[in-house]
Amino acid sequence: MTTSAEKYQYVSSAKLPTRWGQFTIHGFEELDSGQEHVALSYGEWSIEEVIPMRIHSECLTGDALFSTRCDCGAQLEKGLQNIVKNGKGVLLYLRQEGRGIGLLNKIKAYKLQDQGMDTVEANEHLGFDADLRDYSICQLMLQTLKVQNIKLMTNNPKKRVALTRMGFNVAERVPIDHGVTDDNRYYIQTKTEKLGHQFTPEQYIKR
Repeated sequence: MTTSAEKYQYVSSAKLPTRWGQFTIHGFEELDSGQEHVALSYGEWSIEEVIPMRIHSECLTGDALFSTRCDCGAQLEKGLQNIVKNGKGVLLYLRQEGRGIGLLNKIKAYKLQDQGMDTVEANEHLGFDADLRDYSICQLMLQTLKVQNIKLMTNNPKKRVALTRMGFNVAERVPIDHGVTDDNRYYIQTKTEKLGHQFTPEQYIKR
């Protein structure tokens, strides 16, 4: 069986000042594809400590272009803010646009959603599974940063399952219910009802 260390490599680290504080950015690379991923760390810790952590999949439209079709950008900002508030933590930023289908296919999926499909139906209409993301690089990232015990900021139970299977202790799940707008309530409802994301109905029901 191929191990995480055989598929990925750590590249380098540097200081990364942000609006919320000074993080350190750590670069990682997939050896076969050359795909690049980063981890942001803040503060210091021992291997025994429970560390606040978020796995965030890239969303150019939400993270960088301020789209309100999704809640990604708001969750990215809230994750970084929570880490600084806690005095330490890690955010893993994985280059898995559109739940793994890529940016241009995501735009195609958006067009289908404009025509009435939900986010799951659109991905499947294009010939993809509803969620193609792979979290295996997280193992090398967290081992490099010496994180074993995790307080996971997520609404997606698949992330907790993936980390547990890799041997990490997810001591607690912290909801990150931010960025709900009139533009994305149906999208969030679909994620909840079809993908098992853990939102409460009151957060997405149109008022």
